[in-house]
Parts: sequence; structure tokens; C-alpha cells
Amino acid sequence: MFLSNIILQKVIKMAETRNFVLRDKNGNETGVFTGKQPRQAALKVANRGSGTKKKPETIMLRERGTKKVHIFKAWKEIVDAPKNRPAWMPSKINKPFVEKVKIEKLDEI
Repeated sequence: MFLSNIILQKVIKMAETRNFVLRDKNGNETGVFTGKQPRQAALKVANRGSGTKKKPETIMLRERGTKKVHIFKAWKEIVDAPKNRPAWMPSKINKPFVEKVKIEKLDEI
């Protein structure tokens, strides 16, 4: 019984949204993006960025409350909208792409 409660608490904790702070090369932190996983937050950043597949941007996201910095290569492409799109959606949309490069640990926050 006790072990199942611990597992249940871990599952609930994993499902919560987490906050990720966007960092630049100098360590300045600018915006906060949320997601259940770092990739979800990185996709939101990539959709606002200007990277292309040939020249992707580097995205650095620090998870709030930790010293982990998730580093991604990101770009977006213009693609056809889905066939079942709502009437207000344009026929071409931006689709973000991210590739995880690594995770770094900071010495201090």
C-alpha cells in the first residue's frame, strides 16, 4: 500500500506543468514558457523564433527551481494547414521543430 502511494505521487508530479526560463548566451533570462516537458516549452519558443532548417537557432531553457539547462536546436517551417482546419485558420501555418542537444548543470542559479 505504501509503495503504491509513492508511485502515485510521482506520477501526479510528472503530469504537472513546469516553468522554463529562456536564457541567452550571456546567461540573461528573459521569458517564461510552460510545459509538462522541456520539449513542449522549446516548441513554443521555436514557433516565435526565426531559425530555419539549414540555420537552426540554439534555445537554452532553464527549469525553474533547478540548475538544469536544456539546450535545443530549433527552427520552423511553413506547411499546409490540416484539412479539417477551422475557417479562421490560414491555409499555410508555421510548424516548429526542435532537437535536443544536451542538458547542462549550472554552478549557481
